Formats: sequence, structure tokens, C-alpha cells
Amino acid sequence: MGRIGVFFLFLGLSFSSLAQNVQVEGYFTQDSARLGERVGFVLKARYPETTQLVFPDSSYDFSPLILLEKKTFISKTESGVTLDSAIYFISNFSLEPSVYLSLPVYELSRYDSITFFSNEAELKLKLVLDSIPEQPVFKDNNVYQPIEKNFNWLLAALIAGGVVVLLGGLALLFAKRIKGLFRKNREKLRWIQFERKYKKLAGLLAQNPALELADEVIGLWKGYMESVTGLPFQEWTSSEIADSLDDKDIFKALRAIDMIIYAGKEAKTEEITNYLLEVARTKYQEKLTQIRDERATR
Repeated sequence: MGRIGVFFLFLGLSFSSLAQNVQVEGYFTQDSARLGERVGFVLKARYPETTQLVFPDSSYDFSPLILLEKKTFISKTESGVTLDSAIYFISNFSLEPSVYLSLPVYELSRYDSITFFSNEAELKLKLVLDSIPEQPVFKDNNVYQPIEKNFNWLLAALIAGGVVVLLGGLALLFAKRIKGLFRKNREKLRWIQFERKYKKLAGLLAQNPALELADEVIGLWKGYMESVTGLPFQEWTSSEIADSLDDKDIFKALRAIDMIIYAGKEAKTEEITNYLLEVARTKYQEKLTQIRDERATR
């Protein structure tokens, strides 16, 4: 026997011993089931601890059965032997008296894989009716059944038209009030969003008075002030903003922020940002008062 023959002999022996070390078992949790009933199929595998096995997943063809769910369990290893198990919940829609199922497990190797199949398990079809009588017996029923009437489209159209007219009249009557409530709620939501973001940025700026944070805080503040007053705060300088609001303290606060942005100087910003927030809160309250007065005069 040449070298090639010896090689194939040892290869066959190794595969044979390997196959003997992997034991696969499969069985249904019940021997019969009705059409479409949920049934469990248990798949177990015992193999050496050093071996790597993979159970089939939903991509495997279970026909004529249909896979509903797969449930896996934690592996157990004792004395170098590992036990893996899983339950496959399936349904049978075949009208055959019995269906059979055998599932594989795959041993992964470096360059290839080996497939081991479980024993073939049988699932019998359980019939709900044993037989149908040749002469069906019908039960007497003298209860009158209601006759379906034609839908009255004209009446439905009149009712729908009346509802539309009523809603339109109410909308015209209360349009100004509804619009005022909408503006008020929009301003409240805008303030909540601004205040939350502003406090977050101001807190970060107090911890780290960096140029980028200072620029973001002042930009957020100017943007909100512009939206609530309608004045071009984004375009104005610090002195122009202070003159417009007639508040010299605002100029000092904005000037301190500008020194961080343009001169890179450090400053205690907590008092400054709190003051600017209160200025914004005042303008927000004035906006709500303006909306309320407009609703009262209309």
C-alpha cells in the first residue's frame, strides 16, 4: 500500500472515530398533533468539549413543517463531554397521516464542516372528526334572520354635510381664540426648549470657559431674543443690544462673553449667563402678555 493509501486509511479512521464521539438525538414532545397545532421538537447533541457544534436556525428548510420559534439552552459540560439542546416549535399543515423530521448539527473545523443528523422522529396527524356521516342531520331553526338593507347614502351625505357646516361655523367663531392659544402654547414650548439647552451650555461654560462654548451660548441667547422680540439681535453689536433694551448691565455681560470669544480671557460666567437668562425670561413673559392682550381686544 502506497503513501496515498495509508493517508486515506488514517483519514477515514479519524472521521469514523470523530463521528462516534458526536451523538445526536431528536424527538417530538408528543406523538400526534392536530393540523396547525404548535408542537415541540427536541434536538440534543453530546460531543467532546473541544469540538464546536452549530445547531440549525430559521434558514433551514423544515418542510413540510413550518418553524414557529427556536428556544436554546445553556450548554453543560461534565468530564470533558458537552451537552447542547434546543427546542424547535413547529406546526404541521400536511394532510399526510404521518410526517417525519430529522435535523442536522454541524461540526465546524478549520477548512470544512461535518454534518450529523438526528434519528428520524414521527409526528402523526390527529383528526378532529373520525368520520363524516353519510346522511348529515340538520338541526331545525325557526329563528328569522335579519335581511341586510341598502345603505342610505343620501341621509349619510346630509349628516356629513351638516357636521362639516357646524365645524366650519365653530372654526370661524373661535378662530381668533384658537389662534391665540396656539401662539401661546408655541411660545411656551419654544421657551422650555431654549431654557433647557441654555442651562446645559451655561453649565458647561462655567466648568470650561472655552471659546466655542461661549460663542454657542451667546448665539443661542441672541437667536431666542430675536425670535421673541422680532429685533435683529444676531446682527447687532453688544452696545446696540444694550441701547435697544436700555440696560447697561447687558452690555457688561455681553462684553465679558466677547472677551472670552475674541480675547481668550477666562471669566466667571455663571453670574453672567444667569443674568442673560433672566433678561430672556422677562421678554418671554412680555410676549405672553402681548398675546393675551391681543386676544382680549379682538
